[in-house]
Amino acid sequence: MRIAAGVEYLGSAYCGWQRLGHAPSVQECVEAALARVADESVNVVCAGRTDTGVHASGQVIHFDTGADRPEHGWLMGTNGHLPDDIALRWVRIMGDTAFHARFSARSRRYRYVILNRKGRPALLNQRAAWYRQTLDAGRMQEAAQALLGEQDFSSFRAAGCQARHAVREIHSLNITRAGDFIYLDIVANAFLHHMVRNITGSLLVIGRGEQPVGWMAELLAGRDRTVAGPTAPAAGLYFVHVEYPPEYSLPAGYCLPQFAL
Repeated sequence: MRIAAGVEYLGSAYCGWQRLGHAPSVQECVEAALARVADESVNVVCAGRTDTGVHASGQVIHFDTGADRPEHGWLMGTNGHLPDDIALRWVRIMGDTAFHARFSARSRRYRYVILNRKGRPALLNQRAAWYRQTLDAGRMQEAAQALLGEQDFSSFRAAGCQARHAVREIHSLNITRAGDFIYLDIVANAFLHHMVRNITGSLLVIGRGEQPVGWMAELLAGRDRTVAGPTAPAAGLYFVHVEYPPEYSLPAGYCLPQFAL
């Protein structure tokens, strides 16, 4: 029987989603908790791997099991065995459908949270990226529109990325300011390794006024990662939603992290 579930977690204490064996991971914790409920070993597949320190409010997983439990049993039982910084949000029994957490996905949504003020945060330490320099969100928004559509994102691809090619399609990319917070919201069919953080890093250079708005289009066309901006910190990144075809009847709502100080 195949089961799908939504997972949220704070990634600060983990070396990313993927099970490593030599370091703590979110996947390891989730599989161990599910195994306690299933009374058998469980292998989990996720919609998208997250890196060390990256958070999620809408990760989606699936796993196959011979254990017969109701949805609320999987939810409550698994959460009872998870650490406080990881939790299942929902569970759906998919039966024998062809649902696959990764390959059935139509799009993925991330939010990057920036705290833009002179004083460093304490309450939001490791939950938002802090920048003391004044950022112009309007310039960042204007520059970001050059990235929309299906394009080659080699300029924003990590050196160790294992994807077969760098072509991805960004459906939307919006930067908004609310007080001291700047939110970068991006939706794409899929993402390259470090793609969101590398895009954010270049937009921050433009937001500080160190490069013109048109620099983003130049970077994209150049397909050279070495001339783009630095990789933004992991602490500000949240994996917030995965869209699937409606026939799977999975929850369509999602939670966008939003802060006020």
